[in-house]
Amino acid sequence: MKRNGPLLTLLAGLALAAVLITVNLIVTARGGDEPDPAGFGAAPATTAPAASVPPSAAPSAEPSPEVAPAAKVNAVWAGTVDGGGASIAISVTDGVAVAYLCDGKKAEVWLQGTAADGKLSLTGKKGATLTGTFGGGKATGTVTANGRKWTFTVKAVAKPSGLYRATATVRDAKVVGGWIVLPDGSQVGVVSVDDVPQPAPAIDPATGAVTVDGAPLTAVPVTGALE
Repeated sequence: MKRNGPLLTLLAGLALAAVLITVNLIVTARGGDEPDPAGFGAAPATTAPAASVPPSAAPSAEPSPEVAPAAKVNAVWAGTVDGGGASIAISVTDGVAVAYLCDGKKAEVWLQGTAADGKLSLTGKKGATLTGTFGGGKATGTVTANGRKWTFTVKAVAKPSGLYRATATVRDAKVVGGWIVLPDGSQVGVVSVDDVPQPAPAIDPATGAVTVDGAPLTAVPVTGALE
């Protein structure tokens, strides 16, 4: 019995060594990785590279809001200049302004230009100018012509008040007439025959009918630029 003890110990040691060798071979064959529980020996999964995200386009600038164009001015102002002695009428149609200043005898000035953004800017022959402002039912400004200056503040008027004009050829003479019909119904005007001014006869505001040097003419409200 004593002889069998060392033999059994030897056999047990050999069996243990065989087990260790087998395990070592398996681990070595798998590159030292942990045992594959599924037994397929699959290669370790690799992480897929993140998809590249294209750079976002720079935000486009928002379009500027469209600004509605200012409404074109349509108005008529008429009255006497400061201090009296002459009358003035300004007629504006779609921003085109025409003004007429006269004393009812022989002094007269025609001007034309613009009325916009509350401002009046008109010019006439021989360097005549009208500058001013408008709003609140009135127009205020200054007329400079023929070495003289007039200032005015006149109110808006409605037909038949306003500015009238007639042009014609009478017996080979060029006739140009201007009339200002004031709110009280009175009229101031000058008629030039071949550039020679004279007091204008009264017109019929309802029809514009007038007789100049025996010839019938028709005065019409001024609407738009002068011819």
